[in-house]
Amino acid sequence: MLYNKNDKINNYTVVFPHKQGSYAETYRVKDATGKTRFLKLIDYTKLNRHQVDDEGNVVEIAISKLLKHQNLCKFIEERTLMVDGKQRIFFVTEFVSGETLAQQVAREGCMTVYDVKKIANAVLSALDFLHNLQTPVVHGEVTIQNIMLDLVSGYENLKLIDMGHSRFVNQKPAKPDLSELNPFYLAPERFSGVYNIQSDIYSVGVIMWYLLFGELPWFIDTSRVAGDKIDAILEERRKGLKVPQFDIFELDDQLLNTIMKALQYDAEKRFHSAQEFIQAINGEIKVGPQEFSKESSCELKGKRTSENSSHLSKRVDGPGFAAIAGMDELKQMMREEVIEPLNNPEEYKQYGISIPNGMLLYGPPGCGKTFFAKHFAEEVGFNFMEITPSTLRSRYINATQENIAKMFKEAEENAPTIIFIDEIDDLLKDRSIADDKGMSGINEFLAQMDRTGEKGIFIIGATNKPDILDSAIMRSGRFDKKYFIGNPNREARTALFKLHLESRPYDFGIDYETLADKTEGYVSADIQLIVNNAARVAIKARSKITMELLVNEIGRVRPSINKQELIKYQKLKLQIEGGKEPTSNTNNDRPRIGFF
Repeated sequence: MLYNKNDKINNYTVVFPHKQGSYAETYRVKDATGKTRFLKLIDYTKLNRHQVDDEGNVVEIAISKLLKHQNLCKFIEERTLMVDGKQRIFFVTEFVSGETLAQQVAREGCMTVYDVKKIANAVLSALDFLHNLQTPVVHGEVTIQNIMLDLVSGYENLKLIDMGHSRFVNQKPAKPDLSELNPFYLAPERFSGVYNIQSDIYSVGVIMWYLLFGELPWFIDTSRVAGDKIDAILEERRKGLKVPQFDIFELDDQLLNTIMKALQYDAEKRFHSAQEFIQAINGEIKVGPQEFSKESSCELKGKRTSENSSHLSKRVDGPGFAAIAGMDELKQMMREEVIEPLNNPEEYKQYGISIPNGMLLYGPPGCGKTFFAKHFAEEVGFNFMEITPSTLRSRYINATQENIAKMFKEAEENAPTIIFIDEIDDLLKDRSIADDKGMSGINEFLAQMDRTGEKGIFIIGATNKPDILDSAIMRSGRFDKKYFIGNPNREARTALFKLHLESRPYDFGIDYETLADKTEGYVSADIQLIVNNAARVAIKARSKITMELLVNEIGRVRPSINKQELIKYQKLKLQIEGGKEPTSNTNNDRPRIGFF
């Protein structure tokens, strides 16, 4: 690398030398205002012909200037400079603080269908923008290594990065350099030097397959191939596509057929556009069975989905409430009001105390509702089913009711079972404001929820919008218990910092009480982000996490929930509990309950 930490590249200061490639070096830098940026320094003499257009412009930079989309990194500027007697050019883009999709998969393994859909939609949205520019652009290297996940935002705000192999569709064909590319993500035509928008679509199909099954759709060990490696790769793809023989919750024929259509060997048989692919993923376009060979995956899919598709109720082991920082009073309340009746139903029945059907967790985003639900399941020791409304709702007549009925049937067969439904407002929205009035789904849910406690089923719903839930679901006998999960109080913030630091190399001089005082108004997710950011700075400096680093990050991370939002949630809490709304001039205008 030409530059080291704290070196100057024009007006930019190097924070971290990132990577040295075949024709360029990349750096994390800070600009004159202190903002973190991404800088790519290109050596003109190492560029290939196809990386420069007829006017002598670097294609990668020309394309980067056009990027104006939330899932693509914004271009800042370009400049030329002389280094060691050579003319070089660098360009600067916005920097994404996070990790690649490859890093997350390596850490957490396969993903849920719900998350895979989110990721695919975001990537395809970026590709749709590229493919519809005045002169369409093919990204050319869509892999899990080139998808950057933001630490703060969800999958919807991921970034498709690295335009080093991108090309305008009107450029001449150019065969790929397999020493720089992963061949198993490349569409068949790419090996012949052909670029088209269907080539990118193929790569997204590979990503979706890998995220779901933990393996590539086609793979061979090229190190053992004696002859032409490309011929061997293409021959493997002509053999057909086999679906791994295990059930995946939410994976239906429509989605599997959609992925297989994107993976067709013949580009003409794939989706014609990224937008069409998005519509198929979302069920707006029906996709039929796809054929690859006599041993087609369609036949295998027919066997594996017979009558065994399942929500995969499973027992969850873990530390339970011990993993939740602070909030001892709330946890004790939960043990007395919910956990004890669930674990000792006969004893409570003798005293005429009914077994609760479910509970609602509500409050601002980022305060740990989902986190709590999972550790609640660990504490109780029941089987656990994690559901999203998108897996139950359907645009087809009666399908939503059938999905809800199957969910409750499986829960009863595997009782005792906890069913956790995140963002439950999307499923049980007030029928007076729902677009489709939601009548059938809500009626079925209410019918199924009748006396679920006696059947060994306990429902947990989580929502940021309790005010738009249908009133019927809020009545007694449905969500019997309602708990407000707000931003953490001082005690909980102190415990949160200890929790997030305990397994990391930190300095002994950490003053947790001071950190808690400095983060009043912050939610649990904010505190986790502060510790994560400080850890990243520390690892780059090869040092321990210090008090100074944590305080610096507190100064950079603003509370994700503002004061007005907290007041709104406090009012909702009092309304749900039957209290009076607080006046706006109160000094203690934020809720006390909260944890992670």
